[in-house]
Amino acid sequence: MSENFKKLKFGIACLGLLLITGLPGISQITTGDLTGEVNTINSAVPFLTIVPDSRGGAMGDVGAATSPDISSQQYNIAKYAFIDGDGGIALSYTPWLRALINDINLAYLVGYKRLDNDQVISASFRYFSLGNITFTDIVGTTIKEYNPNEFALDAGYSRIFGNNISGGIAFRFIRSDLTGGVNAGDAGTKAGISVAADLSTYYKKKVDLGANKGLMGIGANISNIGTKISYTENQEKSFIPINLRVGGSLKIDIDDYNTFTVAADINKLLVPSTPVWYKDSLDAQGNKVVQYGKNPYVSVPQGMLQSFYDAPGVVRADGSRSVLLEELHELTYGIGGEYWYREQFAIRGGYFYEHQTKGNRKFFTLGIGLKLNVFEIDFSYLVPTNQTNPLANTLRFTLAFDFDKFKKAN
Repeated sequence: MSENFKKLKFGIACLGLLLITGLPGISQITTGDLTGEVNTINSAVPFLTIVPDSRGGAMGDVGAATSPDISSQQYNIAKYAFIDGDGGIALSYTPWLRALINDINLAYLVGYKRLDNDQVISASFRYFSLGNITFTDIVGTTIKEYNPNEFALDAGYSRIFGNNISGGIAFRFIRSDLTGGVNAGDAGTKAGISVAADLSTYYKKKVDLGANKGLMGIGANISNIGTKISYTENQEKSFIPINLRVGGSLKIDIDDYNTFTVAADINKLLVPSTPVWYKDSLDAQGNKVVQYGKNPYVSVPQGMLQSFYDAPGVVRADGSRSVLLEELHELTYGIGGEYWYREQFAIRGGYFYEHQTKGNRKFFTLGIGLKLNVFEIDFSYLVPTNQTNPLANTLRFTLAFDFDKFKKAN
């Protein structure tokens, strides 16, 4: 291991301790009253927002309304009610941030089982390993070697409510252990625990496209509606990444052998925006006072609601602020396409966009899929528009197993 690589790991460990100790103001830092200022939305356990499977990862992180597949738990659990099959499991693996460090990984195991024509149950397990980190004290003495990790375990239920519409719900347990109990200053640390739920719906309808037949899909999912999380007893608890995903799709049957799907998603984090604080003003209790925006230290329901109007606003040329414009900047967009030949070979592509003041993730995605008897193998590859992007060259691998085809094969 090179000396530079050791220093990088030490820096990551220090950053983790800063985030955990709260300071509670780590989320209160702003870059000043400047036009186009960076003001990202902060939340704990961001690993929940990483797309783990190769199909969605190859289509610009799209999946709210695409055709149901084994990995639908990530995007819209209601899609399972219309899946063609009795059951299946899939395993996905993603080496994460390989441009920065070589031992961060995301693994995702998901499966479903049909109960009857209208009902499906599902479950998934997501494990995120941050690699091995050496914790040291202020003079560099090693305190502990530890592998920080996070995981989420969830179970879901989906049901058909009519010929074309379904709904679903999932319950999730989240555990995030970033320090292994190492003290941060005078504060003892602990694993963060949260529980959450997803609510989703899916609508599909056959459409006539002249010489071709098609299938239209519309989907919506609110994920990670859950309790706040903290890593010390005296830390201000942080929101988990509650997210609203809305999308649409159109599948076109070109002929008996060829189909093409185009799909798009819009995402909105239902988490309070970081406000602009008065620099030298405190209230009667000694707390900072909001100058622009809203107080982010609120309950989960209030935070979800105010996330639609609490941005401090983009500064116009005349010095006024546009809250609406900054709220629009908080939306992320994905668009993707998928081509299937004889339902055996797929080619996929897509694009993901996030405004530069909210994270600046912009990338193209590519991928292929291959169905081999009872197995399906998928790969995806991420190509950022900025060559220095830490997401550069991200690969995802997914292996799926179809119970129905296994039964037929035997």
